[in-house]
Amino acid sequence: MSKLGKRVGPLACFGLILLGTVGCSSLGESIGLSTPTNPLLKDAKAIRDAAPVPAPGGRELAKELLPTHVVEPGDTLLVQPVELDAPVRLPPDQPVQPDGTIDLGAYGRPVVAGKTLPQIEAQIKDVIKAHDKGKDFPVTVRLLGRPGKVYYVLGEVNAPGAFPLTGRETVLDGIVAAGGVTRRASLGNIVLSRPTVPDSCRIVYPVCYQQITQLGDTTTNYQLQPGDRVFVPSKGTLEGLLPQKCSHPAAACSRPQVPCFGGACVPGGPGTVTIPTAPTP
Repeated sequence: MSKLGKRVGPLACFGLILLGTVGCSSLGESIGLSTPTNPLLKDAKAIRDAAPVPAPGGRELAKELLPTHVVEPGDTLLVQPVELDAPVRLPPDQPVQPDGTIDLGAYGRPVVAGKTLPQIEAQIKDVIKAHDKGKDFPVTVRLLGRPGKVYYVLGEVNAPGAFPLTGRETVLDGIVAAGGVTRRASLGNIVLSRPTVPDSCRIVYPVCYQQITQLGDTTTNYQLQPGDRVFVPSKGTLEGLLPQKCSHPAAACSRPQVPCFGGACVPGGPGTVTIPTAPTP
């Protein structure tokens, strides 16, 4: 046995004896081990464990359309007349300024933040009509960029940060975009937190990373929405030594998995795949 094995073995046995009385966290502190760099909050864990399974909303194989985009500062709009030979001259690319306005040159600086594209088209049409003494020139407004719509991947990933949202990303896409998980990641405790208003309820969903990557289970591979936070916590103090006792993954990640082949699935049930059998020669 190696020197490391001689050290870990007695520590593991000692830890198993004490787990029932002091718990993983207290045991780690008593033997001088440091706390995790990115711990999962007790409140986050409790709310995660209370989340419905499967949770409502889109996921990998059942994606949903995101709500209609509302223009905000930082967006870039393309504004032009519907009829390209119209005498109206508008600056084409329009970055929405911090005060919510765009610059239409002779037609002023209307406030467009907080409005949808059809509402802005009607607004600019009215501005042109008022300026050109009743002449009616329809305009079209398109969205060229929306850097404000992002999601976040934080914690034990190789490149944490904010990432632009196109509307098709899932939790797995986000973790891959962040460079994947580190060796310190607690794979059974990854969560997706959805932003909510102050002093209201909170939304925290479990993410079963190993089931997503190894089994193709899309139950917790949620479709990301603007502002979502994917948090990958660090392993607990003794999780690496005593994974069965010191790791408490969400119930969603402990559900039984059955194969779609070999008659294990209920005929006609979810996930059932029927493959025709070749006739016996």
